[in-house]
Formats: sequence, C-alpha cells, structure tokens
Amino acid sequence: MLNKVLIANRGEIALRVLRACKELGINTVAVYSKADRDLLHVRLADEALCIGPAFSKESYLNIPSIIAAAEATQAQAIHPGYGFLSENADFADAVEQSGFTFIGPRADTIRMMGNKVAAIDAMKAAGVPTVPGSDGAVCAETALAHAQRIGFPIIIKAAAGGGGRGMRVVHDADSLLSSLEITQAEAKAAFGDDTVYMEKFLQHPRHVEIQVLGDGEGAAIHLGDRDCSLQRRHQKVVEEAPAPHIPDAIRAEVAAACVKACQQMKYRGAGTFEFLYEDGRFYFIEMNTRVQVEHPVTEMVTGVDIIKEQLRVAAGLGLSYQQSDIVIRGHAIECRINAEDPANFLPCPGKINYYHAPGGLGIRMDSHIYTGYSVPPYYDSLIGKLIAFGNDRQIALQRMRNALDEIVVEGIKSNIPLHRDVILTDTAFNEGGVDIHYLEKKLGLG
Repeated sequence: MLNKVLIANRGEIALRVLRACKELGINTVAVYSKADRDLLHVRLADEALCIGPAFSKESYLNIPSIIAAAEATQAQAIHPGYGFLSENADFADAVEQSGFTFIGPRADTIRMMGNKVAAIDAMKAAGVPTVPGSDGAVCAETALAHAQRIGFPIIIKAAAGGGGRGMRVVHDADSLLSSLEITQAEAKAAFGDDTVYMEKFLQHPRHVEIQVLGDGEGAAIHLGDRDCSLQRRHQKVVEEAPAPHIPDAIRAEVAAACVKACQQMKYRGAGTFEFLYEDGRFYFIEMNTRVQVEHPVTEMVTGVDIIKEQLRVAAGLGLSYQQSDIVIRGHAIECRINAEDPANFLPCPGKINYYHAPGGLGIRMDSHIYTGYSVPPYYDSLIGKLIAFGNDRQIALQRMRNALDEIVVEGIKSNIPLHRDVILTDTAFNEGGVDIHYLEKKLGLG
C-alpha cells in the first residue's frame, strides 16, 4: 500500500480522501491556499503546506507548487479529487515524470477522453452507443451537410468542452452558421481549442451514468448506474442510484459495453461514462476520468469504497472486487448543498454561525463545514452532500425529507429550501424519471 498521499484539492472531497487514507493506514499531506487554512482536512492531515494565494490559478491550479509540496513532504502519490487539476493530462504527466504516482488514469487516457471527438470515436470502436452526429469536427463548409443528415434540431459542442460550456442548440438552417461561429469563439476562449462537433439534440433525455473501476492492466468492473437528470444550467443538483424506471436488460447491456471499453483501453482507477437516455436507448456523451461528486450514492447501494479502490489500484494492488461480487441493494439519493441564495442562485459566502448535521439510519453527510467556519468567495459554492439510503426509493425519499428538515446551516444562505420545499415535494420527481430540462422549467429558467 502507499505510505503517504498528498491531497491536491480542498473542501469535502479532500476530507473524503483523507478519511479513506486513514482507514488504509496511509499518511496524508494537505495542501491549501491562504484562504483555506481553516479547512477541516487541513487540521486533520498528518502534514499541511500552504501552496499559494486564494485564487485557484496561484494555488490549486499551480502545478509547480503542488509538485514542490510533494517533494518537500516526500509524498509517494498525489490524489487530485475532482475539479481543479483532476482531468488535466499535463498535470498527470508532471506528477509521474517527477517520480510520484498519479491516483487516476494515465495521461494519454485523460487526454483522449478530454477530447469529445476522440472519446466518441473510442466508444464507437468499443461498441458503446453514441448520439447520431458529425463523426468528427465540423466547419463552416461542412456544417449544413452534417446538420441535414442528422436532422434538426442539432447541438454544436466544443470538442475540448465540459461543465456545460461551449454548447449551442440550433433549430433550423438559417441560424446554423452564426451559431457555429459563436460556439467556436466560446470554445477558443474557454478551452484554447475552437474545434467543435455536432450531434442530434434529444428533446426529453435523462442523464444517466455508469460508474466503472479498472486496474490499469485490462481488468474492469462496473458499479451500476446513477440518474443525474435534475440539473440547473447543466450543473447537477440531485443524483440517485440506481436510475429509476430503466429495464434491467437495457441497463445490463450498456454497463457491459462500458466495461468492454475500459478493458480495451486498460483504464486505470475510477471513471464515469455519461449518457443521455431517451425512449429506451442510451447515447454516450462523455467520460469523466476522475471520481465524481455523486460517487456516494453508488457506494451506498454497492458497499464499495470507491476512493479506497482508487488508492489500491494506484499502489499496484488491483481491484478488491470482481463483477460477480457487485450486487445493487436498495436506493440512495444525494442532494448537493450549496452556499447560494435559493431565490437567484447567487453564491453566498460568509461565516457559518451554527451548523447541525442530520442523522439517523441511512443518512450520510459528506461536508467540510462546521460552526464558526467561513465559506470563502473564491471557489465553488458546494458545502456538502446529503445522502439518504433506504431499502427502496420511497424509503430513501422519506429519509431525505426528514434529513432536510433536520439539517441547520445558519449565518449564510443555502439551497436547502430548494431541496426541501421544491424538489422533494414535487410529484413528478417523487415518481422518478424526470428529464434534464425538468427542474429549469419548474423554476421558470427554461
């Protein structure tokens, strides 16, 4: 097993990684910005180093500073968490070239999956179902021919995109070229690459994803699926596992295709295949080559500690499980708790005067906050993830309602009222299977 891991992240995921390391007897190094010296994992780590000012570019995105911290503390490996540098192939290369173990996929895998055109090509080769599209990059000269073959409406996407950026829906030929130019400009500004491609725009899809683990040598398994359809501005708000109302045969078929893809590319560590699901069919959209924010719902229904599996694989010990060991039991739901105004979704940093975490059977709270902690204004507004588990979906929903009644975060505004009073009381959500546009339409945003 690894002897010392540097955690190149902050907040709840840094604390989550630290706890997994402690269970395995691994020493930990926390790196933090000047704004984050009071983070809980910084207090709990065996060692902690400040790596720069508050702004991410000067700290959590500063590759030389992170490598220097690993050298100074003689860490053996670096865990990137999610966000920041977690899917940065250059960072993965720098970590390995500096003599450390990168706890994640190989750099070439990250690079391939980070380019959506290359990722789609790889998935087609592995038999993973994809959205009808342009089969490669499009330009002004080829756009109309591609669109007419696919059929309007279509969606133009940045090949190097992610996080809901660099995308534009086009409903007719008249607006095609102007939309193409705008999307190319946005892609260049956001990702440094103006390559775009085109796909059929599905009208009422759900967002369903498959969690996978690979040992880097050709062995791979899946841990079932998750539904992440409740979104706002392409950002997930609620996730659950397993995805409701999907026939078991269809579920098993797409999961098997994902495992085959991982075996072919000798995928290393944790990853997630993201799909749009509509009318009984799955369509691949991208692969995330890191641990997901919503990984706890999968852990709750499988009993598999995904972070510990990442650590085992990085140490060269392989996976703890075979596919036959994985059994999905019960249902789990996660609500993302953000420091934001529920009326307008603007971030609300500030001091937490009082915090009370909910409890009870089947309740898990992944959070780094505490009474007296000040939420800084420099980073993502996520302050916690509330997870409820039950033997079936209805029990999980009721436990989530109880937990949302019990949780207290005072001193700042949060989106707890959105979850408690809007989402968990909604008839369609409670029945399961809403599409990705549902929440925005309900909130009058779409």
